[in-house]
Amino acid sequence: MSRIPSTQALRALESFARHGTVWQAADELNLTRSAVSHQLRLLERDLGFRLMNRIGTRVELTPQGLAYAIDVRRALAVISGSATRNAARGVTGALTVSCPPGFASSWLCTRIGSFSDAFPDVVVSLVTPRRLDDVSNPDVDVFITFGLGNQPGMEVELLKEVEFTPLCSPILLNRREGMDTPQALLSSTLLHLTDFADWEMWFQLSGLPTEAAQTGIRFSDMNLVYAAALGAQGVAMGDEFICQQAMATGLLIRPFDLAIRSPRSYFMIVPPEKADNPASAAFRGWLRAELPQD
Repeated sequence: MSRIPSTQALRALESFARHGTVWQAADELNLTRSAVSHQLRLLERDLGFRLMNRIGTRVELTPQGLAYAIDVRRALAVISGSATRNAARGVTGALTVSCPPGFASSWLCTRIGSFSDAFPDVVVSLVTPRRLDDVSNPDVDVFITFGLGNQPGMEVELLKEVEFTPLCSPILLNRREGMDTPQALLSSTLLHLTDFADWEMWFQLSGLPTEAAQTGIRFSDMNLVYAAALGAQGVAMGDEFICQQAMATGLLIRPFDLAIRSPRSYFMIVPPEKADNPASAAFRGWLRAELPQD
């Protein structure tokens, strides 16, 4: 090899190896498909061995290409980790983050240690508000809210749109001998967060009378809703984002394919006077990187 490959070409290879298609790599890198293909051809030329097998319109890695892509991924991870560690130097102080209880317990608390590892000199405090869209606490540096994001005068960034669908314990499903149709919910205990709105939307979409959704048990905290669902006490209208782990492990089951797009979303909101706080900026960058993208 006569020269060191370009970083762009290496990133193109790593992305292609991870996704398996040129178009997905192009989307991730904000390049055209032809640009990604060009980078891969340049990389083959610089390396002097074949990375790809091109069979008709299909492109796949050769064994040599796959082995090299694994080495590239490790090398890029080392570079990224070094950048993070060096960026973290000098970032100190206290950081207070407010977020909804369900988001905190089901998602953020299972990942927050990686932020502390990256920024060991930042002392993080997590607090939960009484309202899911509350941004009134003057001690908070970063708010994660669940609502409409209408906070004039503050920096507002959409984090995640969510879908809701009925979720229940497999124990409840077995006890009822299944839920073959949405009509089965008419004789089920419905679990609500504060009001009936989400269940009413789902009932309307599924062709059930919306007034039938105005029964069951209401809770003030999403953690309580999920605790009741996990305990086979009823059927929850579940946020598929924060319930993903419970669904993946089979603790909660999705009995129907029908889901509703919630009018509310997760937002990151920062008071303007806190926006330049280095610890706040570090947390916001970390959060963006951690959140899965649809």
